Amino acid sequence: MRITRKVQKILTQYESDCPGTKMNLARILSQGKLAGTGRMVILPVDQGFEHGPDRSFATNDAAYDPHYHFKLAIDAGLSAFAAPLGMLEAGASSFAGAIPTILKMNSANSLVSSDIKNQAVTASVQDALRLGCSAIGFTIYPGADDTYEMYEEIKELALEAKEVGLAVVIWSYPRGNMSQPGETGIDVISYAAHMAALLGAHIIKVKLPSSHVESSISQEIYQRNDMIFGTMKDRVRHVVKCCFNGRRLVVFSGGSTKDSESIVEDAKAIHAGGGNGSIIGRNVFQRPREEALSLLNNLVQVYKG
Repeated sequence: MRITRKVQKILTQYESDCPGTKMNLARILSQGKLAGTGRMVILPVDQGFEHGPDRSFATNDAAYDPHYHFKLAIDAGLSAFAAPLGMLEAGASSFAGAIPTILKMNSANSLVSSDIKNQAVTASVQDALRLGCSAIGFTIYPGADDTYEMYEEIKELALEAKEVGLAVVIWSYPRGNMSQPGETGIDVISYAAHMAALLGAHIIKVKLPSSHVESSISQEIYQRNDMIFGTMKDRVRHVVKCCFNGRRLVVFSGGSTKDSESIVEDAKAIHAGGGNGSIIGRNVFQRPREEALSLLNNLVQVYKG
Protein backbone atom coordinates (compact mmCIF):
# COMPACT_ATOMS: atom_id res chain seq x y z
CA MET A 1 0.00 0.00 0.00
CA ARG A 2 1.53 3.27 -1.14
CA ILE A 3 0.91 6.26 1.13
CA THR A 4 0.85 9.55 -0.76
CA ARG A 5 1.90 12.88 0.71
CA LYS A 6 -1.75 13.92 0.70
CA VAL A 7 -2.72 10.95 2.86
CA GLN A 8 0.31 11.45 5.10
CA LYS A 9 -0.77 15.04 5.72
CA ILE A 10 -4.30 13.93 6.61
CA LEU A 11 -2.96 11.34 9.06
CA THR A 12 -0.89 13.99 10.89
CA GLN A 13 -4.16 15.75 11.81
CA TYR A 14 -5.15 12.78 14.01
CA GLU A 15 -2.59 13.54 16.67
CA SER A 16 -3.75 11.25 19.48
CA ASP A 17 -4.28 8.08 17.46
CA CYS A 18 -2.17 4.94 17.55
CA PRO A 19 -0.40 3.54 14.46
CA GLY A 20 -3.11 0.90 14.03
CA THR A 21 -5.89 3.46 13.71
CA LYS A 22 -3.83 5.56 11.30
CA MET A 23 -3.10 2.45 9.26
CA ASN A 24 -6.82 1.71 8.96
CA LEU A 25 -7.56 5.29 7.92
CA ALA A 26 -4.78 4.97 5.36
CA ARG A 27 -6.35 1.74 4.07
CA ILE A 28 -9.58 3.58 3.30
CA LEU A 29 -7.80 6.61 1.81
CA SER A 30 -5.52 4.39 -0.30
CA GLN A 31 -8.20 2.10 -1.75
CA GLY A 32 -9.75 2.09 -5.19
CA LYS A 33 -9.82 4.69 -7.94
CA LEU A 34 -9.48 7.64 -5.54
CA ALA A 35 -6.49 6.17 -3.70
CA GLY A 36 -4.16 8.82 -2.38
CA THR A 37 -6.29 11.82 -3.32
CA GLY A 38 -7.81 12.51 0.10
CA ARG A 39 -11.25 11.97 -1.43
CA MET A 40 -13.56 9.01 -0.91
CA VAL A 41 -16.67 7.37 -2.25
CA ILE A 42 -18.14 4.86 0.20
CA LEU A 43 -21.03 2.45 -0.36
CA PRO A 44 -23.28 2.08 2.74
CA VAL A 45 -25.96 -0.63 2.72
CA ASP A 46 -27.83 -0.40 6.03
CA GLN A 47 -31.19 0.50 4.50
CA GLY A 48 -32.49 -3.07 4.85
CA PHE A 49 -32.41 -2.61 8.61
CA GLU A 50 -33.87 0.87 8.47
CA HIS A 51 -36.62 0.37 5.88
CA GLY A 52 -36.92 -3.36 5.24
CA PRO A 53 -35.65 -5.53 2.39
CA ASP A 54 -38.45 -4.88 -0.08
CA ARG A 55 -38.40 -1.08 0.19
CA SER A 56 -34.64 -1.27 -0.19
CA PHE A 57 -34.03 -3.94 -2.82
CA ALA A 58 -37.20 -4.73 -4.79
CA THR A 59 -36.33 -2.24 -7.54
CA ASN A 60 -33.11 -4.20 -8.20
CA ASP A 61 -33.69 -7.87 -7.44
CA ALA A 62 -29.99 -8.73 -7.38
CA ALA A 63 -29.51 -6.42 -4.39
CA TYR A 64 -31.16 -8.90 -2.02
CA ASP A 65 -27.81 -10.77 -2.11
CA PRO A 66 -25.09 -9.32 0.16
CA HIS A 67 -22.40 -10.45 -2.28
CA TYR A 68 -23.91 -8.10 -4.88
CA HIS A 69 -22.99 -5.07 -2.77
CA PHE A 70 -19.44 -6.26 -2.05
CA LYS A 71 -18.88 -6.80 -5.77
CA LEU A 72 -20.44 -3.46 -6.70
CA ALA A 73 -18.16 -1.57 -4.32
CA ILE A 74 -15.07 -3.49 -5.47
CA ASP A 75 -15.80 -3.30 -9.21
CA ALA A 76 -16.56 0.43 -8.97
CA GLY A 77 -13.20 1.03 -7.26
CA LEU A 78 -14.74 2.54 -4.14
CA SER A 79 -12.95 3.47 -0.93
CA ALA A 80 -14.91 1.30 1.51
CA PHE A 81 -18.10 -0.71 2.07
CA ALA A 82 -20.25 -0.11 5.17
CA ALA A 83 -22.97 -2.46 6.40
CA PRO A 84 -24.50 -4.04 9.53
CA LEU A 85 -23.12 -7.19 11.12
CA GLY A 86 -25.04 -9.87 9.22
CA MET A 87 -24.35 -8.42 5.78
CA LEU A 88 -20.61 -8.22 6.42
CA GLU A 89 -20.61 -11.74 7.85
CA ALA A 90 -22.31 -13.00 4.69
CA GLY A 91 -19.34 -11.97 2.54
CA ALA A 92 -16.47 -11.84 5.02
CA SER A 93 -14.55 -14.83 3.69
CA SER A 94 -15.28 -14.39 -0.02
CA PHE A 95 -14.12 -10.76 -0.04
CA ALA A 96 -11.52 -10.73 2.73
CA GLY A 97 -8.92 -8.06 1.98
CA ALA A 98 -10.64 -6.93 -1.23
CA ILE A 99 -12.01 -3.65 0.17
CA PRO A 100 -11.93 -1.90 3.57
CA THR A 101 -15.14 -2.50 5.49
CA ILE A 102 -16.97 -0.43 8.10
CA LEU A 103 -19.18 -2.24 10.61
CA LYS A 104 -22.37 -0.22 11.20
CA MET A 105 -22.89 -0.81 14.90
CA ASN A 106 -26.34 0.60 15.59
CA SER A 107 -29.60 0.52 13.68
CA ALA A 108 -33.29 1.36 13.86
CA ASN A 109 -36.27 -0.12 12.03
CA SER A 110 -39.45 1.29 10.55
CA LEU A 111 -41.75 -1.12 12.42
CA VAL A 112 -41.55 0.94 15.61
CA SER A 113 -43.17 4.33 16.16
CA SER A 114 -41.66 7.15 14.14
CA ASP A 115 -41.71 9.20 17.36
CA ILE A 116 -38.80 7.12 18.67
CA LYS A 117 -35.57 8.83 17.58
CA ASN A 118 -33.00 6.30 18.70
CA GLN A 119 -31.11 3.22 17.51
CA ALA A 120 -30.12 -0.05 19.13
CA VAL A 121 -26.50 -1.21 19.32
CA THR A 122 -26.47 -4.35 17.15
CA ALA A 123 -22.78 -5.32 17.01
CA SER A 124 -19.54 -5.08 18.98
CA VAL A 125 -15.98 -3.90 18.46
CA GLN A 126 -14.92 -7.54 18.73
CA ASP A 127 -17.16 -8.29 15.76
CA ALA A 128 -15.34 -5.59 13.78
CA LEU A 129 -11.97 -7.10 14.65
CA ARG A 130 -13.15 -10.63 13.85
CA LEU A 131 -14.39 -9.51 10.43
CA GLY A 132 -11.21 -7.55 9.61
CA CYS A 133 -12.96 -4.19 9.46
CA SER A 134 -11.08 -0.92 9.17
CA ALA A 135 -13.63 1.09 11.13
CA ILE A 136 -16.84 1.07 13.10
CA GLY A 137 -19.82 3.22 12.14
CA PHE A 138 -22.41 4.71 14.49
CA THR A 139 -25.44 6.99 14.05
CA ILE A 140 -26.30 9.85 16.39
CA TYR A 141 -29.44 12.01 16.27
CA PRO A 142 -28.53 15.50 17.54
CA GLY A 143 -31.70 17.17 18.78
CA ALA A 144 -33.59 13.98 19.66
CA ASP A 145 -34.79 13.28 23.20
CA ASP A 146 -32.37 10.31 23.41
CA THR A 147 -29.38 12.27 22.09
CA TYR A 148 -27.39 12.11 25.32
CA GLU A 149 -27.81 8.34 25.58
CA MET A 150 -26.43 7.97 22.05
CA TYR A 151 -23.46 10.20 22.92
CA GLU A 152 -22.63 7.98 25.88
CA GLU A 153 -22.88 4.84 23.74
CA ILE A 154 -20.49 6.13 21.07
CA LYS A 155 -18.11 7.42 23.74
CA GLU A 156 -17.63 3.87 25.04
CA LEU A 157 -17.54 2.21 21.61
CA ALA A 158 -15.13 4.78 20.16
CA LEU A 159 -12.76 4.35 23.09
CA GLU A 160 -12.79 0.58 22.67
CA ALA A 161 -12.34 0.84 18.89
CA LYS A 162 -9.39 3.23 19.13
CA GLU A 163 -7.72 1.05 21.75
CA VAL A 164 -7.55 -1.80 19.21
CA GLY A 165 -6.61 0.38 16.24
CA LEU A 166 -9.94 0.86 14.47
CA ALA A 167 -11.19 4.13 13.00
CA VAL A 168 -14.55 5.67 13.94
CA VAL A 169 -17.16 6.92 11.48
CA ILE A 170 -20.14 8.87 12.86
CA TRP A 171 -23.37 9.36 10.94
CA SER A 172 -24.67 12.65 12.44
CA TYR A 173 -28.32 13.14 11.50
CA PRO A 174 -30.29 15.88 13.31
CA ARG A 175 -33.78 14.74 14.34
CA GLY A 176 -36.50 15.57 16.82
CA ASN A 177 -36.89 18.99 18.39
CA MET A 178 -36.77 21.05 15.23
CA SER A 179 -38.80 21.70 12.09
CA GLN A 180 -38.61 19.36 9.11
CA PRO A 181 -36.61 21.92 7.05
CA GLY A 182 -34.42 22.41 10.10
CA GLU A 183 -33.06 18.87 9.87
CA THR A 184 -30.98 19.92 6.88
CA GLY A 185 -30.60 23.63 7.68
CA ILE A 186 -27.08 24.99 7.31
CA ASP A 187 -26.82 25.94 10.98
CA VAL A 188 -28.11 22.56 12.16
CA ILE A 189 -25.98 20.43 9.81
CA SER A 190 -22.81 22.35 10.64
CA TYR A 191 -23.58 21.98 14.36
CA ALA A 192 -24.22 18.25 13.94
CA ALA A 193 -20.94 17.81 12.06
CA HIS A 194 -19.05 19.70 14.77
CA MET A 195 -20.56 17.50 17.49
CA ALA A 196 -19.43 14.37 15.65
CA ALA A 197 -15.90 15.80 15.57
CA LEU A 198 -16.11 16.58 19.28
CA LEU A 199 -17.21 12.98 19.95
CA GLY A 200 -13.99 11.74 18.38
CA ALA A 201 -15.01 10.76 14.86
CA HIS A 202 -12.27 10.26 12.30
CA ILE A 203 -14.77 10.42 9.43
CA ILE A 204 -18.02 12.39 9.71
CA LYS A 205 -21.10 11.69 7.61
CA VAL A 206 -23.82 14.34 7.30
CA LYS A 207 -26.53 15.25 4.84
CA LEU A 208 -26.01 18.04 2.35
CA PRO A 209 -27.17 21.30 3.98
CA SER A 210 -29.90 23.55 2.61
CA SER A 211 -29.92 27.36 2.84
CA HIS A 212 -32.58 27.17 5.57
CA VAL A 213 -31.51 28.61 8.94
CA GLU A 214 -33.38 27.07 11.86
CA SER A 215 -32.16 29.22 14.74
CA SER A 216 -32.83 32.95 14.97
CA ILE A 217 -29.59 33.27 16.93
CA SER A 218 -27.66 31.66 14.07
CA GLN A 219 -29.43 33.95 11.62
CA GLU A 220 -28.26 37.00 13.59
CA ILE A 221 -24.68 35.67 13.72
CA TYR A 222 -24.63 35.01 9.99
CA GLN A 223 -25.94 38.48 9.21
CA ARG A 224 -23.62 40.22 11.66
CA ASN A 225 -20.57 38.47 10.21
CA ASP A 226 -21.62 38.67 6.54
CA MET A 227 -21.78 34.88 6.25
CA ILE A 228 -23.64 34.01 3.06
CA PHE A 229 -24.57 30.45 2.10
CA GLY A 230 -26.37 30.95 -1.19
CA THR A 231 -24.71 28.05 -3.02
CA MET A 232 -24.16 24.43 -2.07
CA LYS A 233 -20.41 24.95 -2.47
CA ASP A 234 -20.53 27.70 0.17
CA ARG A 235 -22.54 25.53 2.53
CA VAL A 236 -20.22 22.54 2.11
CA ARG A 237 -17.22 24.78 2.77
CA HIS A 238 -18.81 25.95 6.03
CA VAL A 239 -19.51 22.39 7.19
CA VAL A 240 -15.88 21.50 6.46
CA LYS A 241 -14.77 24.51 8.50
CA CYS A 242 -16.95 23.31 11.40
CA CYS A 243 -15.13 19.95 11.31
CA PHE A 244 -12.11 21.51 13.04
CA ASN A 245 -11.32 23.69 10.03
CA GLY A 246 -10.91 20.64 7.81
CA ARG A 247 -8.84 18.62 10.27
CA ARG A 248 -11.48 15.89 10.21
CA LEU A 249 -12.68 14.04 7.12
CA VAL A 250 -16.29 14.80 6.19
CA VAL A 251 -18.38 12.99 3.59
CA PHE A 252 -21.92 13.72 2.49
CA SER A 253 -24.82 11.31 2.07
CA GLY A 254 -26.70 10.84 -1.17
CA GLY A 255 -30.04 11.62 0.47
CA SER A 256 -33.41 10.78 -1.07
CA THR A 257 -33.77 9.23 -4.51
CA LYS A 258 -32.43 11.55 -7.22
CA ASP A 259 -31.62 11.43 -10.91
CA SER A 260 -28.00 10.83 -11.90
CA GLU A 261 -27.43 14.40 -13.04
CA SER A 262 -28.44 15.81 -9.64
CA ILE A 263 -26.13 13.37 -7.84
CA VAL A 264 -23.19 14.40 -10.01
CA GLU A 265 -23.99 18.09 -9.47
CA ASP A 266 -24.00 17.47 -5.71
CA ALA A 267 -20.56 15.84 -5.99
CA LYS A 268 -19.24 18.84 -7.91
CA ALA A 269 -20.39 21.13 -5.09
CA ILE A 270 -18.85 18.83 -2.46
CA HIS A 271 -15.56 18.80 -4.38
CA ALA A 272 -15.56 22.57 -4.89
CA GLY A 273 -16.41 23.18 -1.23
CA GLY A 274 -13.54 21.06 0.03
CA GLY A 275 -15.57 18.07 1.23
CA ASN A 276 -13.87 14.69 1.25
CA GLY A 277 -16.45 12.82 -0.79
CA SER A 278 -19.74 10.98 -0.93
CA ILE A 279 -21.22 8.10 1.02
CA ILE A 280 -24.03 7.00 -1.23
CA GLY A 281 -26.26 3.95 -0.89
CA ARG A 282 -29.77 3.61 -2.29
CA ASN A 283 -29.10 6.07 -5.10
CA VAL A 284 -26.61 3.47 -6.32
CA PHE A 285 -27.79 -0.03 -5.42
CA GLN A 286 -31.43 0.60 -6.42
CA ARG A 287 -30.22 1.18 -9.98
CA PRO A 288 -29.35 -1.62 -12.43
CA ARG A 289 -25.72 -2.67 -11.97
CA GLU A 290 -24.33 -1.13 -15.18
CA GLU A 291 -26.13 2.13 -14.52
CA ALA A 292 -24.83 2.15 -10.94
CA LEU A 293 -21.27 1.53 -12.12
CA SER A 294 -21.55 4.36 -14.65
CA LEU A 295 -22.83 6.75 -12.00
CA LEU A 296 -20.09 5.79 -9.54
CA ASN A 297 -17.46 6.25 -12.23
CA ASN A 298 -18.81 9.74 -12.89
CA LEU A 299 -18.54 10.56 -9.17
CA VAL A 300 -14.96 9.30 -9.11
CA GLN A 301 -14.08 11.51 -12.07
CA VAL A 302 -15.58 14.53 -10.29
CA TYR A 303 -13.51 13.88 -7.17
CA LYS A 304 -10.38 13.38 -9.26
CA GLY A 305 -10.95 16.95 -10.43
